Amino acid sequence: MRPDTPAENVDHTAEAARLERTAGLYPEDAEALLLRAAAHLELAGERPAATAFYDRLLSAPGTLENPALVRALKASNLWEYGHEAEARAIIEGVRAASPRDPAPWVIVAESLESHDELESAHETFTEAARLLLADAPEPPRPTHPLLYGRHRVRRMLGLPHDDWDTLADTLHSMPVTLDELHDPKRVWSLGSDNPAELEAEISRLRAELGAYREALSRPFPVAMLHWPAEELTELLSAYPSLSAEYPSYEEHLAAIEDALRELESSGTRNLGVVRGTVPSYEAFAASEGASPADASLLPQYATTLGARGRAVAWPPQRGAECWCGSGRTYGDCHGASTAAER
Repeated sequence: MRPDTPAENVDHTAEAARLERTAGLYPEDAEALLLRAAAHLELAGERPAATAFYDRLLSAPGTLENPALVRALKASNLWEYGHEAEARAIIEGVRAASPRDPAPWVIVAESLESHDELESAHETFTEAARLLLADAPEPPRPTHPLLYGRHRVRRMLGLPHDDWDTLADTLHSMPVTLDELHDPKRVWSLGSDNPAELEAEISRLRAELGAYREALSRPFPVAMLHWPAEELTELLSAYPSLSAEYPSYEEHLAAIEDALRELESSGTRNLGVVRGTVPSYEAFAASEGASPADASLLPQYATTLGARGRAVAWPPQRGAECWCGSGRTYGDCHGASTAAER
């Protein structure tokens, strides 16, 4: 369950407890799992409990893949329940550390923005852009929220467009333009008695919500399960009944690509591919009290790998290797037909 799921459809406290239990089963993935658990606790209004998860991770900093992200999330959460001074100190520490991941920058900048610190938010977004985008020929997808946030804050400050604002406009794919989404005057229409104005504002808000949902769900993709050739051979040798799911390796790869394209065409965002191994699949089946020969476990296994942060984003960035492991670029492998269509 993703943290952006509406509260009426999920018990966030129970989901946090489930993720904590899963972290106990997979300590190597505790960072991703406990961060999701903390997000659920924040949505449940249990902010001190969320801070406890952040502190738990930070107590062993040498084992964290992204300590700056954990600190940024902790700072944002602290500020929301009255610990402003501590939050500001952490934010300054994150900025001083100059992380190469855009996510901590976005989180601390948006925290400043949400508390009307627009100048500081602008400085933070700009500092991150200079650090992460100065030598980038094409902004990687994870940096897009950084450019969108900077555009929004500059709009609020009444600053003219610069080159990065123009780039943000180019990257933005929603039907409502960034200038419309980030227009400070749009909030005035919320108090209007004119149905047409209210309808227009609802349309804008829906478009912005779509962008936020995509950003929120980015670390937790909808994942398709890929068995490398040697793993698939071992799997089918051990559990022949699964041959109905995987008639051949080539068909397995084609089915993955077809499914991903179908999901994309239906509007599903943030897709990914996870690689299965027979030992980890057998361990997962044992944890579920089921047989690995049960084909219904396969999508559950893929979801679990995705939740543990094991997914590779699809489609790959331009020039990146194909998800299938062939060693060729995606455009010369499973993405060849897509490139031809474009």
